[in-house]
Amino acid sequence: MLKNAFYAQSGGVTSVINASACGVIETARKYSDKIGNVFAGKNGIIGALQEDLIDTSLESDKDIAALRYTPSGAFGSCRFKLKGIDENRVEYERLIEVFKAHNIGYFFYNGGGDSADTCYKVSQISKNLGFPVQAIHVPKTVDNDLPITDNCPGFGSVAKYVAISTREASFDVASMAKTSTKVFVLEVMGRHAGWIAAAGALAADEKNNIPVVILFPEVKFDQKKFLALVDKKVKSHGYCTIIVSEGAQYEDGKFLAEQGTRDAFGHAQLGGAAPVVANMIKDALGYKFHWAVADYLQRAARHIASKTDVEQAYAVGKSAVEMALKGESSIMTTIKRISNNPYQWEIGKAPLSEVANVEKFMPREFISDDGFSITPACRQYLEPLILGEDYPPYKNGLPDYVTLKNQLVARQLKEFLV
Repeated sequence: MLKNAFYAQSGGVTSVINASACGVIETARKYSDKIGNVFAGKNGIIGALQEDLIDTSLESDKDIAALRYTPSGAFGSCRFKLKGIDENRVEYERLIEVFKAHNIGYFFYNGGGDSADTCYKVSQISKNLGFPVQAIHVPKTVDNDLPITDNCPGFGSVAKYVAISTREASFDVASMAKTSTKVFVLEVMGRHAGWIAAAGALAADEKNNIPVVILFPEVKFDQKKFLALVDKKVKSHGYCTIIVSEGAQYEDGKFLAEQGTRDAFGHAQLGGAAPVVANMIKDALGYKFHWAVADYLQRAARHIASKTDVEQAYAVGKSAVEMALKGESSIMTTIKRISNNPYQWEIGKAPLSEVANVEKFMPREFISDDGFSITPACRQYLEPLILGEDYPPYKNGLPDYVTLKNQLVARQLKEFLV
């Protein structure tokens, strides 16, 4: 019998993660003489633990193809991190039990750093339990913080959304600044890495002299210097736009937006850096302000996705299957930049032992000397990633996205509580 494949989505979804799913499933169907069915986990890895396996063979080729332009996670995602093998061996044994029951020999896990860790652990424990599974991590994260790969699918589209939103909002503020709002603050995602915030600087160029100030997680927040710069920008331009990463933090390491609560992974729950910064400016400088939090909008905006990002998201999924068929395991498919101008890239691979639990931060040479903007080198890195438009089809004025049947296969094992 041909070995089946298991695919799952993990963590915060993106506007292009389904393009990776499309790449995995379409490629597996192309090699139907080598791979059996593709089962998708309902709500990520939890679907494997609870034996909630979606039968993707029941979806038409047309609907699978439509995943390429549909945002979010078509099969459901989750924020659930498997503990260490020694801490909770039973979960890993359950995974292998489910894989055995459904003849699953390929494991494609589509996510960020935590899912890379899970994928690596599964590849190791499956050998120990006598049922080797070829585990390949398909990269995804809007934070762009996975190591080794040049960039992460999902990031380019968020960067494009933030750059466009920054430019458009700045035009709005500029037109109102004489008698009304002088400062606009936009909060974007990025817990420890400021890649998304950096994209806001792309709004300004040789044609658009927009005063943008950025607060990076990598640069400790200096309130005095920050307020002086904002005041200078307003006096010289009449207004100022500020992009603040949710992970911006004070010298002592406390987040500007920290709420005192924790998420499922034990990370500090963030949210609210924009009003903190805006009110700080109001109290110190007296400028009228508006603020916004991009939140889910930035990662769900498939209507303005980067064509480069969509193509790369599909490619890492497609290549994951092709590499698995060549015998690869315990790796992550990566994007390798060949040149900037013209922008060229290719698919590579990285051992999961070097990916799991490693974060890639903004290098200091990408951040301006004053810590509030980006350098030409950073601009050269970012610009190709937002290139091109890949609009979804529209119906009645709205994007025409697909919703899959997501029918589950019959369970063969006893219930398992997560």
